[in-house]
Amino acid sequence: MQASTISTPRLATSSAFSVESRNGRPDFELAAALQKVSPKQQARAQKTATDFEAMFLNNMFSQMTSGLKGEGPFGDTPGTGVWRSMLTEQYSKNFAKAGGVGIATEVYRTLIMQQAKTIRTA
Repeated sequence: MQASTISTPRLATSSAFSVESRNGRPDFELAAALQKVSPKQQARAQKTATDFEAMFLNNMFSQMTSGLKGEGPFGDTPGTGVWRSMLTEQYSKNFAKAGGVGIATEVYRTLIMQQAKTIRTA
C-alpha cells in the first residue's frame, strides 16, 4: 500500500514558517513585508522566534514538573533536579523546532512586520 501526501497551496514558504494564512486567510501583509526584508534578517527572525518559544515552553514544562514526587526520572531524589531541568530544556527545544504551539509564528510575523516598517521609513 502506498502512502499519499496531501499538498496544500502556499503563497510563500520558508523552512519553518509559512505565509499561507492567518486565521484561515492568506496573509498578504506578511507576504509584502517579506519582500522588503532580506533573507538573512528573515533567518535571524526565525531563530529568535523559535528560541523565544523554546524559552516559554521550558518555563511551562518546568512548572508542570516542579511538584512531582516519587521515584523515577521525575522523582524527588538528590540528582533529579538537575536532570529534570536538562530534560525539560530539551523537550522545549524539540517542541519549538517541531512547530511548537504557535507562539513562534506570531513572534516571527511581528518581527518581520517591524523590520519592514523600519526599512520603509528609513
